Formats: sequence, C-alpha cells, structure tokens
Amino acid sequence: MRKDVTHLSLEEKNSRAKKMMLWFGLASLLMVFAGLTSAYIVSSSRDDWSAELQLPVMFYISTAVIILSSFTYIMAKKAIEADKTKACLNWLLLTLALGVLFIVLQFNGFSQLVAQGDYFTGPSSTIKSSYIYVLAGAHIVHVLAGIISLLVVLYNQFKGKYASSEYLGLSLGATFWHFLDLLWLYLVMFMTFVK
Repeated sequence: MRKDVTHLSLEEKNSRAKKMMLWFGLASLLMVFAGLTSAYIVSSSRDDWSAELQLPVMFYISTAVIILSSFTYIMAKKAIEADKTKACLNWLLLTLALGVLFIVLQFNGFSQLVAQGDYFTGPSSTIKSSYIYVLAGAHIVHVLAGIISLLVVLYNQFKGKYASSEYLGLSLGATFWHFLDLLWLYLVMFMTFVK
C-alpha cells in the first residue's frame, strides 16, 4: 500500500526529495554513458578501427581499487549505523585515499597507453584509443565529483552530524560512490570485450 505523502513530516519529505534527485542524476549519467558506449559500438564497424588495442594493466588494477573503496564505504555506513563514529571516520578516510589512488592509477593507465603508441588525438591516435580516453576520462570527472561528495560527508562526520538515527548524507554519498564503482566495472568490461 502506498504511503500518503501529505502526512509525511518535513524531514521525511526532504529526505525523499534528496533521494529522488540523486536517482534522477544517476539515471542521467547512465544515459550519457549508454550514449558513449553506443557510439563506441557503432564506430567499431569502421575500417580504421583498431581491434588489437589492449587496455592498460593499470586500468585493471584501478578496478580492484575502486571495488575495495566501495567495500570501505559500506563499512563506514555499517559503523555509523552502530554509532561507531570513530570507525566510520576511519573507513571514510580510507575510502577517500582509495578514490584518490584510483584516479592516480587511471592517469598511469593513460601513460601506459601513450607508451604503447595509443594517443588521444593526432596522427598516432585511432578511433578506439580516442574512445578509451573519452570513456575513462569522463568517468574520472565523475569520480572527482564523488570525491567532492565524500569530502562533504567527511566534513559532516567531523562535525558529528551523523548518528545511527540520522545519516542520510552519508547514505546518499555511498549510493553515488557505488554507482561510480558499478559504472567503471561496466566500462572496463565493455572496453575489454567489445573489440
């Protein structure tokens, strides 16, 4: 049975609105990356497509890092649900460190692409290498947004805003972070298997 929203408190309405805004934002991001990967598939039928280009090893290492960072965000949420604020803070800091490491590894992956002669643009670039830079780069931009949201969550945690009775901001930040994790898993598998 559907709950009548007119009887919700202002806090409950605010919470629902924030969750709905997040889900609309995630749906929009999903459409952007669906469009990019569709363009990748269409372009793969071109004569100048470079099917032998391999993803850098650093992209796979960064995949493990971002998966681990989702786990640490889950642990932060579990800690705050148990009112273990110090443990929550430690897990959030570890998540932040892993997020930064993910970005560093991605740039190392770009360096590996350059070292093997696969550039973003120019005479040594291919359509496929350009797509790899665009897909990974667009994801990095969104991970930076995730890091900003994580910094806001960390700031609020330092200020003692979260407790087992109220941790909406942390929960929303975790949802966004997990989305970015799943998005990268999709992208790395897509770029690996769609030749």
